[in-house]
Amino acid sequence: MHGVESELRSRPGEGPDYAEAGKVGTAPRKIAVISSYSPSLTNFRYELLKRMVEAGHSVTAFGPEDDAAVRGDLAKIGVAFVVIPMARAGLNPLQDIATVSALLKHFRKLRPDVVVPYTMKPIIYAGIAGRLAKIPSRCFLITGLGHVFSDSCGATLKGKFMRAASVLLYRIALSGAKVIFTYNEADDKDVKHYRMTTDDTKICRVPGSGIDLVHFGYQPPPSGRCVFLLIARLLTDKGIHDYVDAARLVKRTVPDAEFRLLGQFDPNPAAISRKQIQDWSSEGVIKYLGETRDVRPYLADCNVFVLPSYYREGIPRSILEALSTGRAVITTDLPGCRETVIQNVNGLLVPPRNAKALADAMLSFVRDPTAAAQMGLESRRVAQQKFDVHDVNKTLLLRMGLV
Repeated sequence: MHGVESELRSRPGEGPDYAEAGKVGTAPRKIAVISSYSPSLTNFRYELLKRMVEAGHSVTAFGPEDDAAVRGDLAKIGVAFVVIPMARAGLNPLQDIATVSALLKHFRKLRPDVVVPYTMKPIIYAGIAGRLAKIPSRCFLITGLGHVFSDSCGATLKGKFMRAASVLLYRIALSGAKVIFTYNEADDKDVKHYRMTTDDTKICRVPGSGIDLVHFGYQPPPSGRCVFLLIARLLTDKGIHDYVDAARLVKRTVPDAEFRLLGQFDPNPAAISRKQIQDWSSEGVIKYLGETRDVRPYLADCNVFVLPSYYREGIPRSILEALSTGRAVITTDLPGCRETVIQNVNGLLVPPRNAKALADAMLSFVRDPTAAAQMGLESRRVAQQKFDVHDVNKTLLLRMGLV
């Protein structure tokens, strides 16, 4: 993310002057950004939306939850918000048709010049609706192809059928795209391998959503006993069972080691139940922290961030937040996750679904408390060099033709 893009950066810690770039570059456009979870618009896309407005464009964001806080935060930066019907999990043809129909209605009324959907369902639904509405510029953020493209899913007949259906829908949605952004090498290869687009030159890989290095500033880790933290939606595929099993193993040797879990419950069929969380908490193996809109205090109060995911990640936002805060990271050696860790430099990569290997990695930090602090400094450097949100957004806007 350097070269032409970095030359337009302003002083360290600030974004580039997008308003000036917009004056020199393109005429004002109407942009529609579509999400499958309304809070993600402010949690993950806030800086991108803000830069679009600063570049002189009119922006409308779409999401399924009528969240007052999201609506208010978007209004502060001049972004309109529209609620659309969309089920985040599961397949229901009637609900899917209703989503496409609602998007098509809004697109025909708004007449956007550019549509920017991210995550699987918005990409498919908005891609189809965008084609029907004849929107000239359709730009897609593949933030992770998901479980259906994992090796484990592809090993079953049902999984193969779901993958084939997903590929067909992606091909329909992505046809005629202006640009398709991917987050990691594996997703990049799969988009090409399954011929989701007929023009590979439209594919552009970026290092995830990026992270605001100022908002997630460096925080020295706490001293004393080692505290581990996992932040994720409470899904089995995020490796939460492995985290708990590894915590049990570590506690046999170091009873006062602390394992914290932060995240929201999810309607997904693969979700962890409230009863399961309560049982683990009662057992004393983990401390459940609930959910929050601001993870920074929780990251500041841990020594090591852990995400033993075997979900097909793009690049996990939670890890980027941990890197920027200056935390050592333990995660799995899988696409998306492995892009964030330099082995034995800013963290440790472990095999997926291997609680013993995860426990051994955790114990290495318990035995050498200084390692977490040193690797945390390296994590901050990785965030600065590779994942600065302003560099990422500059590339996104340039390739979308918005600056």
